[in-house]
Amino acid sequence: MPRIDELRLIARVARMYFEWNMRQADIAKQLGLSQATVSRLLERSKEEGIIRITVNLPNGVYTELEEILVKKFSLRDAIVVDSLEDNENLILRDLGVATAFYLESAIRPNEVIGISSWSATLLALVDALHPLPRKPGIKVVQILGGVGNPAVEAHATRLTARMAQLVNGEAIYLPVSGVVATEAARDVLMADAVVRRAVSLFSQVNTALVGIGAVDPSPLLAQSGNIFSPQELDLLRKKKAAGDILLRFFDQNGKLVQTGLEKRVISMSLEQLSQVSRAIGVAGGSRKYAAILGALRGHWINILVTDHFTASRLAKEKTILPSN
Repeated sequence: MPRIDELRLIARVARMYFEWNMRQADIAKQLGLSQATVSRLLERSKEEGIIRITVNLPNGVYTELEEILVKKFSLRDAIVVDSLEDNENLILRDLGVATAFYLESAIRPNEVIGISSWSATLLALVDALHPLPRKPGIKVVQILGGVGNPAVEAHATRLTARMAQLVNGEAIYLPVSGVVATEAARDVLMADAVVRRAVSLFSQVNTALVGIGAVDPSPLLAQSGNIFSPQELDLLRKKKAAGDILLRFFDQNGKLVQTGLEKRVISMSLEQLSQVSRAIGVAGGSRKYAAILGALRGHWINILVTDHFTASRLAKEKTILPSN
């Protein structure tokens, strides 16, 4: 077929499909072609520049930025949230809403959902989550000790209980402190049957929801009492800790910081977290930037939910810094 005739046929098929909204089968029948030929001609319409497809992103949608983060940090997914300003309280609320929307479509039957305690961001998530249709076999397990100051302990219990209620699942609590006085005390508590049941489920978690903390604890964590002393925090800073997940500290390159303090923590380990199918880190704001960067460089999470201010900075970073 002469090229001009071929182009004429390609253009006609393209108009029928894209402008007249005809099905490929109907185009094939009308023009006396096979459906495979119609499909091939539609592909040719793009190659020849007859059809040019563009995606116009709505304001507040950051698809390209999400794709950069996924590629740069080898993530499974990234969710970049629009926020009016770089204000931690506003960002916290916006991240909670976005993560809730993600979960509403992601949770499947027989899911084991791990959730951290003492996270204001995750509290915002639970507050924004809509009740899900009943799905069998769902468990919600606490992956960081939830016992602390009685004045704020209800936060940790509410977080797990409310999540379980909204997903129609069973709540499994970790009824110990996140940080205990000594390694020996940790060993004693880990021998408790109730604690052992929760810990035994860590390896079965399909979806983990964790906050990412700066070295200086958030107000909620500080009120809970599940923090290290000022002297111990100074030790972490001297070891160049950048932040933590589940009270497990790491440096700006994501390498675990070993001080001995980690032997007093009762939580899922970061090695376990890194094996979870959907390890979702929810954090944003300039105060937590170094911690978020370290979490990504260490590959401790594979899904990040953050604000667009933080995401824009992360997109300009090297994947990992050279060692000094």
